[in-house]
Amino acid sequence: MVRSPPRRLRLFFFALALACLASATFTPAQEVQHHGLVFERWVDDTFFDGYRPPSYTQKWDIPASANKRYGGVPVNPKATKFHTPVDLGDALRQFDIAESFMLVIGYWQQEGDAKRFVNIVAPRIDPAAWRKLWGPVTRADLARLDAVIKDRSLTPQQARAAAARMKREPPFTECVFVLNPKIDSKTQRRLQCSLRFDDVFRHLAPDADRSAQEHPALFGVPFPAVVPSKSRTIHAPQ
Repeated sequence: MVRSPPRRLRLFFFALALACLASATFTPAQEVQHHGLVFERWVDDTFFDGYRPPSYTQKWDIPASANKRYGGVPVNPKATKFHTPVDLGDALRQFDIAESFMLVIGYWQQEGDAKRFVNIVAPRIDPAAWRKLWGPVTRADLARLDAVIKDRSLTPQQARAAAARMKREPPFTECVFVLNPKIDSKTQRRLQCSLRFDDVFRHLAPDADRSAQEHPALFGVPFPAVVPSKSRTIHAPQ
């Protein structure tokens, strides 16, 4: 059996890593988003023996082979603002999930120029429960919407309008997932998805405490840090 380092030692190394991240130089975009990296590193280092993905395009952030103590299923950690949807990435990729996995979500609140994590939830999700959230939406439906988003014969404005029209009609209005076309004036043309805060707790973690907590914990271990990170400014797409 592989033993993890003592908790004090893990916390020491996490605090050291946090100090390095806090003192690092970030671009404006990186500066407001590195709290997510801090949270993910804490999850990796504290519970999964410091696992690091060899590629950021791999299917799971933490594969089942690296999860030796918490059910042996793959794990995806996410960080998002308290009471807001959690972004899950590519919609087709999420639809194709056909194995049990754990979704670890750290919810934070902005406090000045820092983010304080106030809730952590980690439901284990089986494929049937995940598929149920799609309702009547099929993969072909998603592919059809994805094709409209990526149709380069349409201007970004036309593609956004066409995608919005499709989203307002069944079957897309009947699924729990929120579909998020990402279209800008440069090269971005993607179909992503998210889950609303209330839907996470209603469908995936019905017994979890959804309130803000002073010391939120994962597997009994409190997250030990307030993360320096300025509030993000959202600009409208061009």
